[in-house]
Amino acid sequence: MITINDISARIAGRLLIDHASVALPSGTKAGLVGRNGAGKSTLFRIITGDLSAESGSISIPKNARIGQVAQEAPGTEESLISIVLSADKERAALLAEAETATDPHRIAEIQTRLADIGSHSAEARAATILSGLGFDHEAQLRPASSFSGGWRMRVALAAVLFAEPDLLLLDEPTNYLDLEGTLWLEDYVRRYPHTVIVISHDRDLLNTAVNSIIHLDQKKLTFYRGGYDQFERQKAEADELQIKAKAKNDAARKHLQSFIDRFKAKASKAKQAQSRVKALERMGTVASVIEDHVQPISFPQPEKQPASPIVAISGGAVGYELGKPILKNINLRIDADDRIALLGSNGNGKSTFAKLIAGRLALQAGEMKLAPNLSVGFFAQHQLDDLIPEQTPVDHVRRLMPSEPEAKVRARVAQMGLATEKMATAAKDLSGGEKARLLMGLSAFHAPNLLILDEPTNHLDIDSRRALIAALNDYDGAVILISHDRHLIEATVDRLWLVNNGTVSVFEGDMEEYRNLIVSSGKKKDEKDKSDAAQEQVNKADQRKLAAERRASLAPLKKKINEIESLTKKLETLIQALDAELADPVLYEKNPSKAADKARQRGEAAAKLSAAEEQWLELSAEYEEAMAG
Repeated sequence: MITINDISARIAGRLLIDHASVALPSGTKAGLVGRNGAGKSTLFRIITGDLSAESGSISIPKNARIGQVAQEAPGTEESLISIVLSADKERAALLAEAETATDPHRIAEIQTRLADIGSHSAEARAATILSGLGFDHEAQLRPASSFSGGWRMRVALAAVLFAEPDLLLLDEPTNYLDLEGTLWLEDYVRRYPHTVIVISHDRDLLNTAVNSIIHLDQKKLTFYRGGYDQFERQKAEADELQIKAKAKNDAARKHLQSFIDRFKAKASKAKQAQSRVKALERMGTVASVIEDHVQPISFPQPEKQPASPIVAISGGAVGYELGKPILKNINLRIDADDRIALLGSNGNGKSTFAKLIAGRLALQAGEMKLAPNLSVGFFAQHQLDDLIPEQTPVDHVRRLMPSEPEAKVRARVAQMGLATEKMATAAKDLSGGEKARLLMGLSAFHAPNLLILDEPTNHLDIDSRRALIAALNDYDGAVILISHDRHLIEATVDRLWLVNNGTVSVFEGDMEEYRNLIVSSGKKKDEKDKSDAAQEQVNKADQRKLAAERRASLAPLKKKINEIESLTKKLETLIQALDAELADPVLYEKNPSKAADKARQRGEAAAKLSAAEEQWLELSAEYEEAMAG
C-alpha cells in the first residue's frame, strides 16, 4: 500500500498541491492525469524524495525499491545490453564479487542468490525489453554513444524496466517512442508485476495499461477506478452532481440569509434570526465546479483545392546520400481529400518520406508529379528550436503579415490556440504545448492544400489533443500524420501506409489489427510477411479456446468482483442520498438526533466504500494478471 497523506507542495512560491491525499493498494497500475503545469512531475519528485513536501507525508512499504527513468540518457561507450544489465545493482555486485571470492561458503551463497534472482535468464530478459523498444540484436551490441538522444532515452527506459522496481514511476514515457514502441509498452505495463504510476496524455495507454486514474485538479488528488474513458464519465457525473448540490445549497443559504436580513433588527424575531445565523454557519458552502477553458485550434482552409492526385510517385527512391536510398520502389498517390497515417518503427524512414512530400528532399530515382500550385505545410517537433526565443507569438506572426493591423495579427495568433495573455510572452517562456500550437499555426499559415504533421502531440495534454483532433477534422485539405498517439490516428485518418523494408506500402488493416500484430509477437513484425500473418489466423482458434478455459476457471473471482462493484454502486447511492439529507438545514433544527444518526450512517457507508474499493482493486489486479498469464 502506498499512502499519500495530506501533502502540500510549492514550486517557486506557487502552491501546486494543497493538502491532497490518496491511497494505492500494492500492484495498482495508475495513470496520473491533470493539466500541464498542475504539479504531476512535482508529485513524482516528492515520492522519490528529490523534493520535500511543505506538509503531509508519503508512506511506502519498507525496503520498497522506487524506479524512474534517468534524467540523463546514457552516452557512454558501453553496449546497450551492458547498460541495461547493470541496472540490476544486486546482480552486478554479486557477479563482480564472484570474480574475486575465494571462500567456498561465500561462493556458494553468491551462486545460490544469483539463481534465486534469475541471473541466468537476465541477458535474455534485457534483450527482450530492448527488442520491444526497437533495438535489434546488432543494435544492442553497439555503444550508447552511437545513438541519438531520443534513442538513448529508450535505453534509460529499458534499464528501469529491467530493474523491475516495486514502484515504477513513468513520466510521459511515450514521448520518445514510436507507435510500435508505445504499443509494446502498453502491454508491458499492463503485465508488470508491481505498482506503476504513469504520467501520460496518451489516451489509449491510459485505457489499456492502467486500472485506475489519479486526477490532480484544483491542487487536490482524486482516485477513480478504471481507465481514462471511465474516469471521464465518472468525473462528468460527479461534476453534474456537484453543480446540482451547489445550486441547492446556494438557494437554501439565500433563503436563510433573507430571513436574517429581514428580522435581525426586530426584537420579537431576534432569537429566530440568531438561530438562522447559526444554521447558516453549520450549513457551509458547496464548492463550484471550475472548468479550465482549453483554447481551440484551427487551421486556415485552402482557398482552392487542386484536382486529384495532388502527389503521384512512380518508382521513387529517396535518401540523404546519393546512391544510398533510405526508401525505394515507391509507387503511391495522394488525393486531395486523403487522410493518411504513416506507420512503422522509428528509423525506417517515415520522416524521410514526409520530407520528400514536403519538398525538403529530392528524388534520387523515379518520378514525382505534383499538382500545379500545390502548397504544403510541414510541422516537426525538432522545429520548436527554430522559434526565436525572445520574440512573442505576435512577433512571429507579424513577420508574415507586415502590413496588416495589430487586431488582425492577434486574431491569427488566437486561431493557433494561444490565449490572449500568452500573445505577448516570449517564445522561450512558453510551455512545450504552447510552442507546439504556435509552430503548427505557423506551418499552416498560408492555408496549404496538404498538411504534414510529424509527432505533433508530444507536448500537448489530453484536452489539447482533443482540440487538435477537432481542428484536423474541420480542415478541408489533405493530411499526412506521423504519431505514436493511436487515438489521434483513429480519430482523424482513413488510410494507413506502412514504412518498412525500405519502401512505403498501403496497409489494408485497421489500427487494431496493426496493434495485434505488434503486441502479440512481443516484437516488431514485418507486415509483408504473409506466412506469419497466416499462422496468426490459425492460432486464433486455439487462443480463443485457452481464453475461454481461463475465463471459466476465474469465474468465481470475476463473480466476487462483480458483487463488489454492485456493492460500491449501492454505497455510492446511499452516500449521495445521505449527503442530500444532511445538506438540508431544517433537519438540524427539527430533529438533531436524526441528523446525528444520518451523519453516523454516512461515515459508516464511506468506510465500507473505501474498503470495498480497495478490495476491488486487489481482486481486479489478481484477475487481470491471471487473464494475462
